Amino acid sequence: MLPDLLKKNLQVVICGTAVANYSAKVGSYYAGSGNKFWQVLYEVGLTPIILDSRDYKKLINYGIGLTDLAKNKAGSDSKIPSHAFDIEKFKKKILKYSPKVIFFNGKNAAKIYLNKKRVEFGFQKETIGSTRLFVAPSTSGAAKRWWDKKWWQELSDFIKK
Repeated sequence: MLPDLLKKNLQVVICGTAVANYSAKVGSYYAGSGNKFWQVLYEVGLTPIILDSRDYKKLINYGIGLTDLAKNKAGSDSKIPSHAFDIEKFKKKILKYSPKVIFFNGKNAAKIYLNKKRVEFGFQKETIGSTRLFVAPSTSGAAKRWWDKKWWQELSDFIKK
């Protein structure tokens, strides 16, 4: 749906399950009005300004990349069929670009990649090559009852070290 935003040796690549329908329609990551993504990147210090979703390509200037596990489907997690998640292609991309951290925006993306029924927030014991894996609450408006910015702050603090 949306092209990856990747280059070698990024600080972090943020990975979701798939783009939302609205994001696919307008051609911008995390474009929904209820999504906290752009605000939280600024609040935790990952970006020096609040970017607009239309400016998502500017994230690369701050050492941040974007991808999704399902690149050919859009919609809410419950509407994405399991065959749409291309785990092997995702893993190959990460091995090729070797970011410091993969940051799963929500537990569901991490569960799908790790093939686990449960995951906890924070760093995971698994890696992809030298890339560490981190899970934080989703910024989606649909996930607001689980929202806790502290996990986003923890990642930002780690990246800044």
